[in-house]
Amino acid sequence: MRYRFIAALALAAFAALLAPIAKADDAPKDVKGLFLMSDYPAVTLRPGETSSVSLKLRNYELPPERLALSISGVPTGWTATLMGGGQPVAAAMPATNSSVSLDLRLDVPKDAAVGTQTLTVTAAGGSTSVALPIAVTLAKDLPAKLTLTPQLPELRGTSRSSFEYQLAIKNDSGKKLTVSLSAQAPQNFDASFTENYGSQELNAVPIEAGQTKDVKLKVRPPNTAAAGSYKVVARVGAEDATATSELMLDITGQPKLDISGREGLVSTRASAGKETSVPILITNSGTAPADDVELSGSAPSGWKITFDPKSVEHIAPNENKEVQALITPTEKAIAGDYVTTIRASARGESASTTFRVTVTTSTMWGIAGVGIIGIALLVMVGAVARFGRR
Repeated sequence: MRYRFIAALALAAFAALLAPIAKADDAPKDVKGLFLMSDYPAVTLRPGETSSVSLKLRNYELPPERLALSISGVPTGWTATLMGGGQPVAAAMPATNSSVSLDLRLDVPKDAAVGTQTLTVTAAGGSTSVALPIAVTLAKDLPAKLTLTPQLPELRGTSRSSFEYQLAIKNDSGKKLTVSLSAQAPQNFDASFTENYGSQELNAVPIEAGQTKDVKLKVRPPNTAAAGSYKVVARVGAEDATATSELMLDITGQPKLDISGREGLVSTRASAGKETSVPILITNSGTAPADDVELSGSAPSGWKITFDPKSVEHIAPNENKEVQALITPTEKAIAGDYVTTIRASARGESASTTFRVTVTTSTMWGIAGVGIIGIALLVMVGAVARFGRR
């Protein structure tokens, strides 16, 4: 029991030490009351616009109380609405040492007179009330203001893809602007702007006051780009106003096949009617594995080309595999040089190369030729001897 009592006293002392710290976090020292605040209690608008002013109703050290909300000083023709949680509200009830966020939405008619109007927002309860004046100045010409909004900020494709981003540029100024276009892309990436439905490249576009212009940003990575995520920053500017948007392109790996002979040789010798084995190297110089690589070939009529193995299951990036091309010229092939083509393909990726095959006739054909020549000479000698006597 003694130890429990000591432990309880220690916990109580520790809680007492933490209480002032927690209280200090909840509310500033020596501050008590109800406050209606705004980061920007004076704004400038253009007639015909709809805008919002952010408000915050804060309760320091007071018990919760229902507070009626009202707006006074609204000019004729204007519409002023207090919004909370995305809908119109007429009362708020902030908890002790807590706050409630509000928005004052203003709809100003196009024919409203230029000048400054003061609207007062009031929060009143049974025991306290607070008011905040909001100065709203109407001006025909406002400082240049631009917004840049991508339709799809992140795209995916291979290093051979063309990434196209649809961008909406809005001129929130009170006058027509000529908006410059630029993009910051990784090294060796090509970036250009075009019209949304056209191919003409753009450096700038004119946009009327309050209007939106759609453009397209095309980004082409180099074929050697490694798989990964890359950032592109689109930027628009006019006068002193700028707007940027970060775009992402995700490059997936792409195999790239190359075919060559062993040690780079692309020629061989073969005998007519006999099978010759030619070593073939298939190299994947891409950024993704090449799977199920199928081999095929073409040669002069009557020739036969097969492969051992017939296909390669997997070639990793920057690796190669060797196969044997089994080439058999026709038995009646005449001695000379012939061209054969070797091909490799894997899921849309393919490569081919030509091999020169020098054909030599077989020894049997040589012996047969010598025999034929000998027989012809004997026939000729016999004829001369027979007819020469006459």
